[in-house]
Amino acid sequence: MDVMQIEDSMGLTVCKRQPLVIERGEGAFVWDQYGNELLDFTSGWGVTCLGHAHPVMLAALAAQAGRIMQNPNSGFTYSPARARLLLELQQVLPAGLQRVYFANSGAEANDAALKLARKITGRQRVLAVHGAFHGRTLATLSVSGNAGNSARFLPSVPGNEFADVNELAAMVSADIAAVIIEPIQGEGGVRAVPEELLQQLQQRCREHGALLIIDEVQTGFCRTGDFFAITASGVTPDIMTMGKGIAGGLPFAAFAMTEALAGAVQPGDHGGTYCGNPLSCAVAAAVIGHLREQQVSDHVKVLGLSMLQDLNTLQQKFPDIVCEVRGRGFMLALVLHDDGQVWPLTEACARQGLMVTPTRNAVVRLLPELLLTETEWQLGLSRLQAALLQLRAQSEQAQCA
Repeated sequence: MDVMQIEDSMGLTVCKRQPLVIERGEGAFVWDQYGNELLDFTSGWGVTCLGHAHPVMLAALAAQAGRIMQNPNSGFTYSPARARLLLELQQVLPAGLQRVYFANSGAEANDAALKLARKITGRQRVLAVHGAFHGRTLATLSVSGNAGNSARFLPSVPGNEFADVNELAAMVSADIAAVIIEPIQGEGGVRAVPEELLQQLQQRCREHGALLIIDEVQTGFCRTGDFFAITASGVTPDIMTMGKGIAGGLPFAAFAMTEALAGAVQPGDHGGTYCGNPLSCAVAAAVIGHLREQQVSDHVKVLGLSMLQDLNTLQQKFPDIVCEVRGRGFMLALVLHDDGQVWPLTEACARQGLMVTPTRNAVVRLLPELLLTETEWQLGLSRLQAALLQLRAQSEQAQCA
């Protein structure tokens, strides 16, 4: 079977493809159709937080699938798997976020948060940050601050405004329904918001009755070295959205809010056919329990600091290609001099047996699984260095031609 030919001829291609057919994965590694091994530093856009085919996930998946995958009248009936997940989330959510609602994706969770913020406050205006990315629904594209995201789609949702992160708090006023912000921008290039700015933003929102929505879809579940990236700031959002790593690779998402806000949410305000389905809930509960019990956040903090130092050393070896290194925990970025270098570096990495995440604005992201070992990191680092050497050689040959 020619997988690439079938997908190209019958599937709708909406992104640039790498000529790779990935057949299986285990831990931090994947294998293509020819049996070639590649080290995966993408985690499927940060989703496979425990790596590929982790036994904890497989056991939960098989056990729940053998019982029931989707309840009859799903949201109308109760589920033991859902209850177990709620208890796990209670262990890790920031204080004050007592009510949890489920969704199918991070975009859907953000969409619901925006919708409910407008309903609860009775206001229309929403503030967001330049460079933000909150999803691909019409509502979330309208608060994603990159023209390439939203300019192609009309109509945009009215009432949304953008500001630089340093100017955001000053724009909060009595007619603002909500401010939505990522503590560390993902698609925006792994840009962290300073803790003091998040604290100022929370204060301004409370002064003016606006809701603070923290988007932890990419940063949550130990990705940055804490269970949630806002932990160190001491900020408690009114609504926090979650996705990606929540279920270790199974499509699933959630959002949590304060008890006070939940009182204004009425039957019919949120729902979905698969929201909180038993299969996803069982796997998510197993993933979160493993992250918590194995203290994975501590591992990510310690190794993440070493990884960042290694990347800074690498940058000094290749200042002609890499101008900056950014990141926290296992959410890391190489900032290149030219956006045109992103795809060639991505392809060079693949040739060396390493998969990385190409990102707009001249950024290549590294999002390895959270159980990555020091040995696996050093292997990935050596492959990344080999790819950079290859890219430099190509550039030098082009200059001589």
